[in-house]
Amino acid sequence: MVETEAPAKTRRMTKVGVVVSDKMDKTVVVAVENRRRHPLYRKTVARTKKFHAHDENNECIIGDIVRIEESRPRSRLKRWVVYEIVERAERLDQ
Repeated sequence: MVETEAPAKTRRMTKVGVVVSDKMDKTVVVAVENRRRHPLYRKTVARTKKFHAHDENNECIIGDIVRIEESRPRSRLKRWVVYEIVERAERLDQ
């Protein structure tokens, strides 16, 4: 009898960014900043890219810092899911 191991869970890519929009139902837009050195001028350049992420319970608000994780495509634009809320934004209504 040959014992086989269960396949290990694949590592999914994660990113940390700021929620810039929460207007859609169960979806947030997360801006992720990427800093690199310019190859010629050696200056640090910041590039921002926006990702649509699935937020099942509509917990995130604008300004939250969240960790998003790669997932199966959920719609035309959503390929990420909110994994955890790293830091909450200050709520103005309190």
